[in-house]
Amino acid sequence: MSVDTTKWKFSELKFARPDLRVYQDVFDDAIKRVEEATSGDDVLQVILELDTLTSKADDLVRFVFIKGTLDTQDPFYKEQQHWFDENMIYYDQAVLKFGEAVYNSQFRDYIEEKLGPAYFIGSDIQKKTFCNDAIPLYQRESELASEYQDIMASAQGELMGEAKSISQLKVLFGHNDREVRKAAYAAFSEAIKKNEPKLEEIWGELLDIRNQIARKLGYDNFIPIGYLQNKHLYYTPEDIEVFRKQVVEEVVPLCEKMFEAQRKRLGVDEIMAYDEKAVFPGGNARRIGDDEYMIEKARNMYHSISQETGEFIDYMLDHELFEYEDRPGKATLGYGTILLGKKAPFVFSRFDGTIADFQVVAGDLGEAFTRYTASRAQPIKEYYDASSEIMEIYALSMCLFAYDYAEDFFGDDADKYRFYNLQELITLIPIGCAVDEFQHICYANPSLTPKERTLEWRKLEEKYLPWRKYDEDDFLDRGGYWYNVPHIFLYPFYYIDYSLARVHALEMKKKYDSHPEVTWQEYMDLIKQGGRLGYSQVVEKANLTPLFQEGAVAKAISYAKEMVEEYLEKDFK
Repeated sequence: MSVDTTKWKFSELKFARPDLRVYQDVFDDAIKRVEEATSGDDVLQVILELDTLTSKADDLVRFVFIKGTLDTQDPFYKEQQHWFDENMIYYDQAVLKFGEAVYNSQFRDYIEEKLGPAYFIGSDIQKKTFCNDAIPLYQRESELASEYQDIMASAQGELMGEAKSISQLKVLFGHNDREVRKAAYAAFSEAIKKNEPKLEEIWGELLDIRNQIARKLGYDNFIPIGYLQNKHLYYTPEDIEVFRKQVVEEVVPLCEKMFEAQRKRLGVDEIMAYDEKAVFPGGNARRIGDDEYMIEKARNMYHSISQETGEFIDYMLDHELFEYEDRPGKATLGYGTILLGKKAPFVFSRFDGTIADFQVVAGDLGEAFTRYTASRAQPIKEYYDASSEIMEIYALSMCLFAYDYAEDFFGDDADKYRFYNLQELITLIPIGCAVDEFQHICYANPSLTPKERTLEWRKLEEKYLPWRKYDEDDFLDRGGYWYNVPHIFLYPFYYIDYSLARVHALEMKKKYDSHPEVTWQEYMDLIKQGGRLGYSQVVEKANLTPLFQEGAVAKAISYAKEMVEEYLEKDFK
């Protein structure tokens, strides 16, 4: 990919398949230079040079992924993705060998002093999660992940005689006409159910493959690998059990209270699954204006927050790095990444005309801002991203900070938006715990049949989502909803990050409301550190509550409870 470095646009970037043999030679030379180095500065120079060179290869992989999600049916990028699925594993081998050479260098202490101890965490994780014997398994895992994405992107349900994608149906879940949202939910269920046999097959094979990889690496099952891949280094499955228990005790009752208030507000006998997104009887908050209006207001908001955020939003929009249009064939995912060589964050989403559009503007772009900032403050690409739960804390905190600008996007509906977002944020905490426990169950019990696994999901819904009722939908009532959670298939053990981060972000909101200028500066200082800081260090430096001890969750969400009580006293129409 090569265009002018200052005036380029994403749509102008061109792809050329890399010659991985060249990179093999580059890595061999770099390893030799590290082994023959006579000073720490010599090793550091090799690291920095290789960081620049490998950014190009990494960016080609990311570029293909982005283009493939922009149009899941594009034959050219499907072919390129398949090629990368098969061949990048050999590139990853070379990366691992170089990491080992630096790790074993006599100048390791010097490198740790210059780049920080986090530099070697990546090498250590690679050594613990990769082995040559598992290469065919890694390749098949990638193929299955791509197959899942294709199925979900093309899945359709019929609504009023018209075929609609899953993303189009989800837009209607918050419709103020109950019959419309009920029909949309039924079509959503139909779209997944039609693909259930194939989804069962994909999930069963993924479980088997990932557990095979784990055994080759000396583990009983994939769970430790999932923790390592997500850099969950500062807590254990036992710690997460303590956290999930507190969520059941503290957050689930709060969710039930909000849904009971919603039931009364809507005037229905019971809240059904298709009612959960319909928070107000007169309809949810309605955004003002079209997509271009949203973009204009987003630019204004980020310019108002700070000079740094103003520069960021201009960069994102001028270089076409914010993908928000809806179109056929576009993947149902939402994600953020970064083109490393250009230090260019990319946000993939789709505006659907609902409240979610502002959540993308505030949260997803907020996460991109952390990558933008870290990539300009840190010397190597490994630090452009923090671990996933940290990135979620930063993104969700920005989303909550942006409450001050809700009037610009929703006018008189601003309070409706704020309460809707707060309720959605809180209710996803137990949902994230259900997804996490489900994955623990599946990987620890591979002998479960597909229907037994699905039943386990339904039991977890009863535990973490006791308010959820499916109104005689047999497929969902026996547990079929989980097929709709892409993270289970694509990003194992990531979902708990959403739950942890939401609790921490709610506490950050308290700090921001009390001391906005001080909290913003602390926020900026944190995001500049990028991947240099681990989860526990961020919690400590931000003065947030550690969540793996009894009573911690209750303390962390105390301010959120106060916010909920204030909103419940309002007379929303």
